[in-house]
Amino acid sequence: MFSNNPFADISVFLSPYIMQSYVIAMVVLVVCGTIYDTLHKKSAKYFFQNWRNSKKNSVQDVSKGQLTSIAIHTLIVDSLLSGEFCNLRRRIAHLLGMYGFILFVGATAVMIFVYPTHNAPTPALVSQIWHLGALMICVGGYWFWFFIRVDVAAEGNSPFRVVKADLFILSLLASATFGLLWSYLQANGSVWAYAGFGMHIIATTVLFGSVPWSKFAHMFFKPAAAFQKRVEEANGTRNNMPAPANEPEKFGTAREQARNY
Repeated sequence: MFSNNPFADISVFLSPYIMQSYVIAMVVLVVCGTIYDTLHKKSAKYFFQNWRNSKKNSVQDVSKGQLTSIAIHTLIVDSLLSGEFCNLRRRIAHLLGMYGFILFVGATAVMIFVYPTHNAPTPALVSQIWHLGALMICVGGYWFWFFIRVDVAAEGNSPFRVVKADLFILSLLASATFGLLWSYLQANGSVWAYAGFGMHIIATTVLFGSVPWSKFAHMFFKPAAAFQKRVEEANGTRNNMPAPANEPEKFGTAREQARNY
């Protein structure tokens, strides 16, 4: 199972060009959905307006060297290591899901565009990365969903309570779960493999097609927001909330920790 390319097996009845066109369509949906989300929520306008205000009201200048250092720090700490999460369990779950998603999507692209049929045997490592990525998504996602979510762990709500904001995580989990199920059924020659494939495609379409209504686009906005925050801290304009006169730093830090729980 783990060394098998399920997309090559499915090419017996589904042309590789159809699957390749599907992947391209999903990329277009993500790009268009992100642009729509940016325009609808005016995220870019808000970002650049804050950036101009920050430069205008800066207490001290930030050199190009400092900006480069801040950008590198943001990339490593906030983007690659998810340093915005103060809760260690949530950070680990997020990293599992994030890197699992990267491996899963990357391996999918390689299998569909480079090794779409059995005419060119798929290296076992590529298939193993695909399965590993799906497993990482499932481990991190289900761990977060049932044990870490604030409304479940802290507020005692049912883990089966679903709201609109859960669309991204649920469709991602469904895509990875049905992908693994499809691969398992196909490797064992089950007639239900086609049903698993169909559910995988439906879940994946919802994942990439629901960008304007889910939190998918946040992965593009969060690094920019983190970078802006660090620049504001460096130039002295990080004063979004009025702090008590007695303990301003302690209160501000507590607010940041609570927001990132």
